[in-house]
Amino acid sequence: MKQPFEDVLRDMIDDGCPPVCVISDFFLGWTLESCRLFGIPRVVSHGMGVFSMAVSKSTSLNVPSVKKVSPLDPIELSELKIPFTLNIGDIPDVLLNGDQNEPSVRLLMELEEADVNSWGVIVNSFEEIEGDYVGAFESNYCNEAKAYCVGPLLLYDELNQELDAAYIKRLDKRAPLDGWNERVKEEGLIVYDWVEQQSILAHPSIGGFFSHCGWNSVLESLVNGVPLLTWPVLGTKQALNAKLVTMGLGARLVVPEGDGGGEKIMTIDRGVICERVKELMGGEKGRKVKERAQELGQLARHAVEKGGSHKKLEELIAQLTNNM
Repeated sequence: MKQPFEDVLRDMIDDGCPPVCVISDFFLGWTLESCRLFGIPRVVSHGMGVFSMAVSKSTSLNVPSVKKVSPLDPIELSELKIPFTLNIGDIPDVLLNGDQNEPSVRLLMELEEADVNSWGVIVNSFEEIEGDYVGAFESNYCNEAKAYCVGPLLLYDELNQELDAAYIKRLDKRAPLDGWNERVKEEGLIVYDWVEQQSILAHPSIGGFFSHCGWNSVLESLVNGVPLLTWPVLGTKQALNAKLVTMGLGARLVVPEGDGGGEKIMTIDRGVICERVKELMGGEKGRKVKERAQELGQLARHAVEKGGSHKKLEELIAQLTNNM
C-alpha cells in the first residue's frame, strides 16, 4: 500500500494541490514515513477513547512498577489523576506481559513509535466525559502534539439514518417502557445477522444494553441515553472503558469482577446476569443509572453543536491551515 499511497501524494503535489494533512489510522504506521517524505502533517486517528489510551500509554512506560500477582491488585499511575481505583486486570495483558520477541508485540511497538511522532491526534470522544485525561494523553506525544476530541462522530450522520430494518419495525410495535413486566413473558427476538446497533439503541423501547464495552458501543449507548450492563470479555481496552463508564461516569451496572479470594471471575452464572438485569430495569440503582445515562446523552448531543467538539474540529482545521 505504501508505494501507491505515495504516488497519490506525489501526483497531488505535482498538480499544485498538496494535501493539508494525512489522516491515518493508528494501524497504518508506515504512513508516518510517507508523510515525512513529502513534508505533510500526519494526523493519527484512534478507535478508542482518551482514558483507555492514556492508561495504556502510561502503563507501557511503567511496566516494572505495576507488575503484581493478582488481577484484582490495585495499580497507581502517577501521570494520571484518576478518581477511582484501577486494578491490574483492567490493563491489557500485552502491555504487562508481552514478549518483545513476538512479532505481534514488535508490530505494536512500531505502531506506537509512529503514533507518538504524529503531528496530532483525532479521537472519537468528547471532552465533557474525557476532558480530564486529555492532558495526560497528550504528554505521551512528541513535539507538543495535540489531541482533538471531535466526537461522538456517529451524531454527524444521524439525520441520514433510516429506521426501516425488520428489528426496528418489531420494536415499533412495543410501547416504550410501560408494561415491561408483561412484555418479558413473551417470546424474545434473536438476530443472527449483523444489525444496525445504533438504530436499536436509539429506539425508545430499549431500556438497557448488555455490552462487552467496546468504545463504539459505549459511545452509542451514551449518545442515546441508554444505561449499560457491561461485561468486558477481551484482553484489550474493554475493561478500561467499563471502569470509566462505571466509576467515572456512573452510567452502568457491572457484573462482579472478583470471587472474594483475589481471583478474577471469567464465567458469569446466568443467575448473576438475571439479577443485574432486574436491577437495571426496575431497581433503585437502575433508576439512578438511567438518569445519569440520559444526562450524558444530553452532553453528547451538545458536544457536536457549536462550542463543543465542533469547536475542536475548527481548531484542528485552523492549526493545519496555519501549518501550511
